[in-house]
Amino acid sequence: MTYRKLLLPLSETTCGQAALQLGLALAHQFNAHLGAVVTQVDARSIAPLAGEGLSGAMIEDMMAATERESSGRAAVLQAVFARCVATAGVAETPGDPPRPSAALEVVTGRDAELVPGLAMLADLTILPHPNDDEDATASECLHAVLFDSGRPVMIAPQQAPASVGKRICIAWNGSVESSAALGALLPWLRQAEAVRVLHAGDYQRNGPTASDLLPYLALHGVAAEVEEFRPLNRDVGAGLLAAANAFGADLLGMGAYSHSRLRQLILGGVTRHVLRSAAMPVLMCR
Repeated sequence: MTYRKLLLPLSETTCGQAALQLGLALAHQFNAHLGAVVTQVDARSIAPLAGEGLSGAMIEDMMAATERESSGRAAVLQAVFARCVATAGVAETPGDPPRPSAALEVVTGRDAELVPGLAMLADLTILPHPNDDEDATASECLHAVLFDSGRPVMIAPQQAPASVGKRICIAWNGSVESSAALGALLPWLRQAEAVRVLHAGDYQRNGPTASDLLPYLALHGVAAEVEEFRPLNRDVGAGLLAAANAFGADLLGMGAYSHSRLRQLILGGVTRHVLRSAAMPVLMCR
């Protein structure tokens, strides 16, 4: 298995541009095609929201202003994309044999509604860091792809990383979600310089243990070590990130929301902490 199709919903925020740089780097790393998508608002969708008391002319003016703003945003993003692609030196179309390539498509609709369907036909979807006050829709789109696409997601850090996948940490808790993340990590694991499986008693579910992973990974030609980490200030997510940082990891793979999202929103949780605080690329599967 390798990555051939990458998907990136493009935004104009600082985090969005870091995700674009990461996507282009991965296109080079795997000779993959990066499909970037920019969403435009359908101006007709605001008419039912206009409410009573507005004349037809006022509603038409609002729709025209929305269309101008949306088109202007798309034009800016197209220029950013073209500039970054030219700097990265990738082709516009895939080749045979495979080569790094990238193309952008402008579509009409909302990210959270459109991107999960597009992600179903991508090997990996790259999303910007959700803790960005510039873009309130980033978190909504991220969760929609995680829950509705059935495909792996990579959350980019707030700044583009110098490397991805040289030193990898696998967060293991014996869940179905962590098993899915393990499978999605294999293209990186085979190329990594060092791999560490991180586990904790407070994190473990009923399922294979961290030590059980070692013979499986060995069959794939991956030498790994196991380390138990401790919660930091009673926070398992903080302990996980501290252990990954101590290893010098430039990629963390993990399952997402082994407990329900509602439980994590109310009580906190590992996924929520990592999404908010990770400074490295994180590959997640749900």
